[in-house]
Amino acid sequence: MEVGEKAYLELCTHVLTKGIKKEDRTNTGTYSVFGYQMRFDLTEGFPLLTTKRVPFRLIASELLWFINGDTNIRFLLEHNNNIWNEWAFKNWVESDAYTGPDMTNFGNRSQTDPVFNEAYQEEIRKFKSMILTDDVFASKYGDLGSVYGKQWRDWETSKGETIDQLKDVIHSIKTNPDSRRHIVTAWNPEDVPSNMALPPCHTMFQFYVADGRLSCQLYQRSGDVFLGVPFNIASYALLTHLIAHECGLKVGDFIHTIGDAHIYSNHIAQVETQLSRSPKQFPALFLNERKMSIFDFTMDDMKIEGYNPEPAIKAPVAV
Repeated sequence: MEVGEKAYLELCTHVLTKGIKKEDRTNTGTYSVFGYQMRFDLTEGFPLLTTKRVPFRLIASELLWFINGDTNIRFLLEHNNNIWNEWAFKNWVESDAYTGPDMTNFGNRSQTDPVFNEAYQEEIRKFKSMILTDDVFASKYGDLGSVYGKQWRDWETSKGETIDQLKDVIHSIKTNPDSRRHIVTAWNPEDVPSNMALPPCHTMFQFYVADGRLSCQLYQRSGDVFLGVPFNIASYALLTHLIAHECGLKVGDFIHTIGDAHIYSNHIAQVETQLSRSPKQFPALFLNERKMSIFDFTMDDMKIEGYNPEPAIKAPVAV
């Protein structure tokens, strides 16, 4: 098994060479394999890919959004993070209240039609402005439902009570480190069909303590190999660092298990470009040692040093 960034590049190669062509929800088409696992030793550096630039700022602000139990994109937009915009925007343009130009299939049309793209950019600019300035609009169209933050911090039970899974798992790691139940799940069968803008792709994660080190394994039901998976690797590595810090542990491994690992048909050229590049040493992560709880961390408390990646590679998001 490859380690470090080579593990991710081997995943890309495997999907390109072994993947089965499949249709998908977005009508884009994918090349897909089922069942794949990567391992990253977090003591060898923070796994932020170097064969293309991956923006740590977006990863950190999204993770804080999850940790805070937030489900409204206003927090993300306040931190100039646009990675969840498309799903909230889709809810807006498909609502009866929307009166602008036809935005049907905007994700694909904006990539191929310059005239449409100009209209789309104007509509999404107005949408973002209203989210940031209009509380009523933000409450109605900025909220994505029972997505990650809700399930992690405020899981609703059949008895009408709530469970703070993240706080509970941290307590469990501190008080019973040898437990095999350090698990957080985002897959809520009741909410998936009716109350989520996007059913969770990273569905469950489990922590493991041994020799004073904290390891994490993520099960991801569906992984967009080019755009999404690099974010997921870094996000859960960061979460592992944060929880290890609060629990007085060192970091161990991050193990990433993916169900449907796929490359979208309109990402093939981008993946091939990335595979032509050679990986560099991973950067180092520094956390504010004075912050003892992960719930107190802000963007200013996390930084990356020694990151010298190859240039970013743009690709369309399938919505």
